[in-house]
Amino acid sequence: MGSIKKIVLTGGPCAGKTTALVKIIDYFTGLGYKVFTIPEVPTLYSQGGWNYLTPNRNLYYEGERAILETQLALEDSFMRLAETCTKPTLVVCDRGTMDISAYMTPEMWEDITAKAGTDSNSLRERYDAVLHLVSAADGAEQYYTTATNATRYEQMNEEGLQIARDLDKKVIKAWTGHPHLRVINNHDDFEKKLNRVIKEISSVLGLPQRVHDERVYRVEITGEIPGCIESDITQTYLVAEPGCEVRLRRREWNGKVVNVHQTKKRISDTEQIETERQVNNNLYKSLLQQADPYRQTIHKQRKSFIWKGQYFEIDTFLSPVTDLVMMEMKGMAEQETANFPPFIKVLEDVTGNSQYYNYNIALRK
Repeated sequence: MGSIKKIVLTGGPCAGKTTALVKIIDYFTGLGYKVFTIPEVPTLYSQGGWNYLTPNRNLYYEGERAILETQLALEDSFMRLAETCTKPTLVVCDRGTMDISAYMTPEMWEDITAKAGTDSNSLRERYDAVLHLVSAADGAEQYYTTATNATRYEQMNEEGLQIARDLDKKVIKAWTGHPHLRVINNHDDFEKKLNRVIKEISSVLGLPQRVHDERVYRVEITGEIPGCIESDITQTYLVAEPGCEVRLRRREWNGKVVNVHQTKKRISDTEQIETERQVNNNLYKSLLQQADPYRQTIHKQRKSFIWKGQYFEIDTFLSPVTDLVMMEMKGMAEQETANFPPFIKVLEDVTGNSQYYNYNIALRK
């Protein structure tokens, strides 16, 4: 049996998932992987006559429950197929279990998952990575269409666009907490969006990646950030061999905790291999004993949000520095223009400035 990785390709309406799936199959098959794709289960039910906008609440409930049960059964079946393969295998889910929660109340979701013998944390842990493609309704409205999905209810008018944007944010919130959740921005050139998908999957598979800097700015928050996800982050660097950076991160939000162990290893001047794995609380405490004595623990508060199709993370540092607010933009193309929100004042572009790398901020003075 070869190695198996299972990822979710998700996003708001008209995000480009269908096209991305075609590229994923072509690219990774060419690298020698066996690629399985699991179809979008809610669409199967919609095509079969079920409608999540039905006024019949019993029909709605049973439909959503059936979607979750079918999703779980399909994934389990494909994983059994993957286990028979002798070459490395990639299983790609066109949406995953947590997407379903975006279409109902938390109370109904808790009831449905309990009947299925599971819960949100267990469902997130079924996947090695979650790639969220931002809906064209947010920042790329000129490309938004319903032509690619006859069952899409979010129509191509302002009301439909707003519904699509809201759904996009609900889906991201549903997957928040997964250690390898990556949000794929909209771009003027759709090919760049697809290339980012390929890059993120390559990272999950442990393939060498080109060393690059995300866009990073020193900023000041001047107003309320609408629809942001807030979390508390504790980051500890561990003792590592030369040329290798090992980080232990704890992220807390809404009473939930996720611990991630990350390793970055430079294999040349231009390439590195990056790996991530989720660890339980007991292992987290044990790994803390390997903390680098030359570096302090970083504590910061993060606000994550989408603005005009671009994904932002703003970190307010609490220690070891207290006068620093950093904004990072992920997945930006080299010549792409940043759509800075009006509630953010950019003080300085510090992209590539090693003084502002977390690894160096942690250094004991």
